[in-house]
Amino acid sequence: MTEPTQQTKDKAVPHPAAAPGPEGLRLAPDAAFAKTLEHFVQKADVFAALAAKHKIEPYEAFQHLNALWREVAESGERLAEPAPVAQPAALGLSTAEARERLAKYGPNQAAAAKRITLAARLLDAVKNPLVLLLFVLGSISYATDDVRSAVVIIGMAVLGVTLKVIQEAKADTAADELRKMVHTTATVLRDGQQIEIPMAEVVPGDMVLLAAGDMVPADVQIVRAKDLHINQAMLTGEALPVEKTVRPAGEAAPEGEAGLGDPAMCFMGTNVVSGSAAALVMSTGARTYFGGIAAILSEKRVETDFDKGIKNFTMLMLRFMMIMVPFVFIINGATSGDWMGAFMFALAVAVGLTPEMLPMVVTVCLSKGALAMSKHKVIVKRLDAIQNFGAIDVLCTDKTGTLTQDKIILEKYLDVTGREDCSVLEYAYLNSKLQTGLRNALDLAVISSGDDATSAIDPEHYELLDEIPFDFMRRRLSVIVRDKRTGKAILICKGAAEEVFAQSRDCLQNGVVSTLDAEHRETMQQLVHDLNDDGFRVVALAYKEVDGERHDFGVADEADLTLMGYLAFLDPPKDTAADALATMLDHGIQPKIVTGDNAVITAKICREVRFDAGDRIITGDMVAAMSPSELSEAVENCHVFAKLDPMQKEAIVAALRARGHVVGFMGDGINDAPALRAADVGISVDSAVDVAKESADIILLEKSLHVLEHGVVEGRKIFFNITKYIRMGASSNFGNMFSVLGASAFLPFLPMLPIQILVNNLMYDFSQTAIPTDNVDEDIVKAPRRWRIDDIRHYIVWLGPVSSIFDYVTFFILLHVFGAWDNAALFQTGWFIESLLSQTLIVHVIRTDRIPFLQSRSSLALGMTTLAICAVGVWLPFSPLAASFGLVVPPAHYWGLIALVIFAYMCLAQIVKTWVVRRIAATS
Repeated sequence: MTEPTQQTKDKAVPHPAAAPGPEGLRLAPDAAFAKTLEHFVQKADVFAALAAKHKIEPYEAFQHLNALWREVAESGERLAEPAPVAQPAALGLSTAEARERLAKYGPNQAAAAKRITLAARLLDAVKNPLVLLLFVLGSISYATDDVRSAVVIIGMAVLGVTLKVIQEAKADTAADELRKMVHTTATVLRDGQQIEIPMAEVVPGDMVLLAAGDMVPADVQIVRAKDLHINQAMLTGEALPVEKTVRPAGEAAPEGEAGLGDPAMCFMGTNVVSGSAAALVMSTGARTYFGGIAAILSEKRVETDFDKGIKNFTMLMLRFMMIMVPFVFIINGATSGDWMGAFMFALAVAVGLTPEMLPMVVTVCLSKGALAMSKHKVIVKRLDAIQNFGAIDVLCTDKTGTLTQDKIILEKYLDVTGREDCSVLEYAYLNSKLQTGLRNALDLAVISSGDDATSAIDPEHYELLDEIPFDFMRRRLSVIVRDKRTGKAILICKGAAEEVFAQSRDCLQNGVVSTLDAEHRETMQQLVHDLNDDGFRVVALAYKEVDGERHDFGVADEADLTLMGYLAFLDPPKDTAADALATMLDHGIQPKIVTGDNAVITAKICREVRFDAGDRIITGDMVAAMSPSELSEAVENCHVFAKLDPMQKEAIVAALRARGHVVGFMGDGINDAPALRAADVGISVDSAVDVAKESADIILLEKSLHVLEHGVVEGRKIFFNITKYIRMGASSNFGNMFSVLGASAFLPFLPMLPIQILVNNLMYDFSQTAIPTDNVDEDIVKAPRRWRIDDIRHYIVWLGPVSSIFDYVTFFILLHVFGAWDNAALFQTGWFIESLLSQTLIVHVIRTDRIPFLQSRSSLALGMTTLAICAVGVWLPFSPLAASFGLVVPPAHYWGLIALVIFAYMCLAQIVKTWVVRRIAATS
């Protein structure tokens, strides 16, 4: 008699030792009794629930449980028997050998913990050139009693260092989460005895025993197996278990099935769904696939496009400083003879050239962006990832859940000729609805379709008599039901097409039962093959009438069936997927599908969402056979990669970055963690496994490309606002210092006092604090934005001298109109005011690529800030602070001339900026 079976993931089959097999795999009598009793308890719970719902008669439940109790009794009686002496087929390692190998290979841990101390983190953060420069200048300012400048400069440096240390400390938890996943024990043969040991003590050469529910403790090769099915979704992304078998000694892996596809290999961290095996440990610890992933997560993150951009900009400013500051010092010292005064002035020039507000502007911009992105269901874990988000020009993403609904649905129910047939749905619905085992995704899809057709299908009209549960050997499940209206009893069998074919004698065609001859079989197999080629997962359905008086059915009854038709399943594309992909392309981002699923299904989904795969679809086997140069070419020209393992995903990301792309990677599984880590921006979702979320920089609260689009747009706005400060600060500072260099050569006094330079610079920097709130032109967010140091250099080289031209015009006015040759204070005041007003107002020219005020307007906050700074600048010569800063009241008609100079400066700056923008566009 075959009783209904409640299958669970970790108790799908009994331990292999409980079934006939090698003596070395047999459980001790007490362990076997415990397993059998546990099995009985599970079934009793199932039948109690069925009886309570009146799905089964109490007497029928008694019959089933009575038969099962006899197995429990037989197992209990064996407890009194003397334990047999174990005669294992393989003795395994000796204790001494295991100890030697443990010393040689180390503990079987995914990755050795590499905890970085706080001091090491601080040192790494301080090594940044901009941070070092700020600390040096701040220290010199403090040593020369310029406390105000020192506080501002060092405060900015400390802020940047603190943020970097905090962010990197959080990143360590990814590897910790991965290591925590493997902490159980393993069953091994040692000295001919079966023993349980901590997984960390497993060594190469150990013989391990695997059963349902066990985690594979290392990378192992199967020596002996029975119906072994492994869930390795954590490494490959495959939703269904894969069967593992023994490979004869000396035989190579089948072509195209090396690595994770090797049917004779099981990998650390995967788990046994059903069956049993004995396996030889080949690799442990960091040498396993799983350990390799953990080792990558323990390494320092790769330098992102944002990191490179900040570093390159800092080095550019240092080069300018190394040229200009010594010149200023030597020229002033030689002309005035006051070398200490020249040194102080040169120091002020160095501070003036330094973008000391850059860390603050960057932090405020990124923080504001993170807040804005959270409103669009995008959570930012690492602030500097926002800029990278806006800069990505390639997005690698899995298809499941992103392009598809991540939900299997019953797409077609067909008769044997391929025509839609509602009776096929009805019988399939009864099979899935009335079975008492654990329903898989295909069963749920059938039930969902049947529920939508409840007017035609009513399970209350049928009574469950018995069922023949699913197992991975038969790959079929049958239910025996009685139609209460007619009294007719039917066995309905659903399963893998080839297995159902093998048990079928007839077929139902156009309502007529005919013999299933060779021609019919060939036609039907071709239909299944065509459905498979179109990306469908196909299940066959068959039936036969049986004796309704029986309550005892078994596998032998699944014979002489009548083939009824097919069920075709698919994870369908999202309705929004095609539009989302088109939007990505419109925004200058090339999506690339990078998945562990097979190429056929991936190609089907790509066709349905109208996604161009490029030259061809590349599979993991093809990637494995490619040289680095071939892979580099393939990642550029091909847009779909299927059947990949975790390291191949990482290799594709690395190859794209090596070609100069800024790469985003979207994934939610452990198998995605290396690629998430290797990308410029790692993107995961709230429902992802912990390891993926810890490895990611950005978390989406909804797995959707539309949500991603909002994040990309916000990232581009933030990046452009950051570059506004850099463009303005670098070009204005360079222009001012270029003016200082020229003025120092012919003036008998300092063109501006050190305190005036510092106040000027501080006020100008304050005016930039509103940049994070500024508006961004629509055309800016339509294409990826990334660091181009040459572009910044163009702004410095061309717009800086424009500033100097009008500085020299101001010098001419002050010297020849107002006679400032003999009035150093007037000259210094006049240039201080012009310099402050011009570089503050020029913000509105450089903040946009369009015509300011007419085609593009700043935010209210930026406009008010610039006006406030200009007002303070005009007020200072009249204020009580004037004497402290060495300022005097300029002549009345100075203001009209300076207003004219500034207007002319803004007009010429607009002309030059337009030319620079076109030049940059032409070279991009």
